[in-house]
Amino acid sequence: MYADWQMAEKVDQKDVLEERVVEVLTKFGWTVTTAESCTGGLIAGTLVNVSGASEVLNEGYVTYSNEAKHRLLGVQIQTLEQYGAVSDQTAREMAEGAAKAAGADVAFASTGIAGPGGGTPEKPVGLIFVSCYIRGNVFVRECHFKGSRMENRLNTVQAVFQLFLDNCGENLAE
Repeated sequence: MYADWQMAEKVDQKDVLEERVVEVLTKFGWTVTTAESCTGGLIAGTLVNVSGASEVLNEGYVTYSNEAKHRLLGVQIQTLEQYGAVSDQTAREMAEGAAKAAGADVAFASTGIAGPGGGTPEKPVGLIFVSCYIRGNVFVRECHFKGSRMENRLNTVQAVFQLFLDNCGENLAE
């Protein structure tokens, strides 16, 4: 299903986001890592679709549990207790922690409720936070998706790539 969807999308798009992301990373000589919860490795897996990704992607982290977020990425227990795993604050700490752990210039992070279950009135299905660490700067975007679990995960990948492209200006390359 994913391969069929991805291939159909590539036929329709002249400039696929992941190709642009790898191109920018390569241009600036930056390395990237991933810190993924709800996407379960899909961000890294999508980057690997691009020839040349091995020049910029060295490692990634799938941190589905709070314990893994804390142990591998350094997300503070207080952050998880006060704001929850699905929050702006956790997404921010995930990106910062992944960049530090991997020694990377850039980190992409995702945390959210992909569905179809698990939502609450305060944090409904489709609520996802993506974050991007770029050389000391962290950007976070709150997303609200309404698709299936797989569609929400795929949309999350596109959202984090777009967040990076929206914020990777020349001023950050210095």
